[in-house]
Amino acid sequence: MSDETRNQSSEQEPQQAEQPQASAEPADSLQQMRQELEGVRKEKDETFARLQRVYADYANFQKRVPKQISDAVAYERERLLKSLLPLLDNFERTLQTEGSTQNVEALLKGVEIIRDQMLGVLKTHGVEPIQAVGERFDPERHEAMLRKNDPNKPDEIVLEEYQKGFKLEDRILRPSRVAVNKIQHECTKAAPAEGKEATEAPAQ
Repeated sequence: MSDETRNQSSEQEPQQAEQPQASAEPADSLQQMRQELEGVRKEKDETFARLQRVYADYANFQKRVPKQISDAVAYERERLLKSLLPLLDNFERTLQTEGSTQNVEALLKGVEIIRDQMLGVLKTHGVEPIQAVGERFDPERHEAMLRKNDPNKPDEIVLEEYQKGFKLEDRILRPSRVAVNKIQHECTKAAPAEGKEATEAPAQ
């Protein structure tokens, strides 16, 4: 065998020796890919299970909330009506007792007591009367039914209350119907034909 042939053989031997190592690398990579795929599948199954639980909880929530709201409304209505029953009892007793004696003053006193009791019941439910007389006119709390001219009182002050208003905490149940002081200036007195409001004219 020539020297050239031996040299070629010696160069091929290391290459042949390296081939098993090269075939091992794809096997390791394939195993790693399988493990990653298995992890992704496991994560997918866990996520799907969580979504199923969330969906079931939401479905139960949709069924439960309307019933809770209905029960709460029914409870509050029952509580309000029960608190009004003693007032009816007092009305009955007042009419029976004072009607027989024909004592007008005693009858009025009984009605006043019942009114105060009614206001107390409303207060326990967050309902309070709106202050009107002596207060500055507030269109959110007062409804002007009449305008008067009282020079001894400040302008835009409520002079009289025709119907009491009530509020539920910060909400207005109904405004107070009132008469408001509207002081007429000199120019108004000098030229009443210009469309200015007259004293004690109904509010627009």
